[in-house]
Amino acid sequence: MNRKYLETKYDVIVIGGGPAGLMASGRAAERGLKVLLLEKNTRPGKKLLITGGGRCNVTNAEFDTRTLLSHFKDSDKFLFSTFAQYGVKDTLEFFNKRGMETKVEEFKRVFPVSNSTQSVFNVLLDYVKEGGVTLLTESEVKSIHSLEKNITGIKLNDGRILNATSYILATGGKSRPETGSTGDGFTWLKAIGHTITEPDASLVPLVIKETWVNKLAGITLPEIKIMVYQNGIKQTSKVGKLLFTHVGVSGPTIINMSKMIGELLDYGEVTLVLDLFPNLDHGALDNYILTLIQDHQNKQFKNILSPTLPASLANVIVELSNISPELQSNSVTRDDRKKLGHLLKALPLTVKNLLGTDKAIVTSGGVALTEIDFKTMRSRLFPNLYIIGDVLNIDRPSGGYSLQLCWTTGYVAGNSVEL
Repeated sequence: MNRKYLETKYDVIVIGGGPAGLMASGRAAERGLKVLLLEKNTRPGKKLLITGGGRCNVTNAEFDTRTLLSHFKDSDKFLFSTFAQYGVKDTLEFFNKRGMETKVEEFKRVFPVSNSTQSVFNVLLDYVKEGGVTLLTESEVKSIHSLEKNITGIKLNDGRILNATSYILATGGKSRPETGSTGDGFTWLKAIGHTITEPDASLVPLVIKETWVNKLAGITLPEIKIMVYQNGIKQTSKVGKLLFTHVGVSGPTIINMSKMIGELLDYGEVTLVLDLFPNLDHGALDNYILTLIQDHQNKQFKNILSPTLPASLANVIVELSNISPELQSNSVTRDDRKKLGHLLKALPLTVKNLLGTDKAIVTSGGVALTEIDFKTMRSRLFPNLYIIGDVLNIDRPSGGYSLQLCWTTGYVAGNSVEL
């Protein structure tokens, strides 16, 4: 590290070059503050660049703040003052004014028209450059120093100390640790007296016991009903998209149910029941199957489902039905149809476990919300420390809510930080 960075007196040091840290740095610099942004990776935005499968779900186009915050569960009462200062409309205006066009897809999810996270990253990087932010990469923080309820400095792994008037912590949670989110911020904050709820996987794919799911890896079912059962009692159900993986199931609907499923697993076996035809009752589905049989009388049973289901899934259904795949379709009995119909309306999957925090989109846990002033994102324990983004103990679903939390808390901290 060049010695000039050590000798410069900064107004603000921001730790973490993810979405929240970039937004906070850019806004603080826009106000004329001298900002140093520390990033331990070789470049900032490493996790941002892989979000949404590389497309980046920028936000959720729910413009009513109360409705939006209802998705943050018990955290909503803390967040009203924050989102009143900077919400979804502000986020869209921020990116649109800087040349990044956006589009709204199902469930009000907002993506860049380019379908590339690079577009989002470029806007943020230009934002911090315009403000004259000093960006130091490969600069890993070891600890935060405090004295008499004031943060006095940042110690790097190489032993050097950096000082500023104020500090913004934006180190993220523990999801996708290969991107740098290894929970360091939790360790530092706990050491100086903040209350930390230990993080756990919150939004994460599921591992399924049935081995036949391996044959379906990559198959997406766009609109099915997913029911969750324990001890024969339905716990919840949702209609949405499901994606088969090499070890189980994923997709937005599954991921948003994963935290509850994880909690249920502590009390016993959990079964997912898939209704592949949620818009048809059993009678209507039986008529549909009968039509398929009549339309393909000379085909073998194993071939009649492929026009309506992905071929690999159709093969699995045939196998699970215990109906001879070689049977001529016109020889399928009424009992066979009922058996097939039941399977299509109630395909069971046994949950083995959740994938770990290393595969999580978001982890739960973090700093106790009662220890944060959400009007400014300032720590109530240390007046010159601001805590933002995934470091906070806030549960939220997938669908743009997590990044919006980063944009909002980052902007408010950058807008509030004092000299």
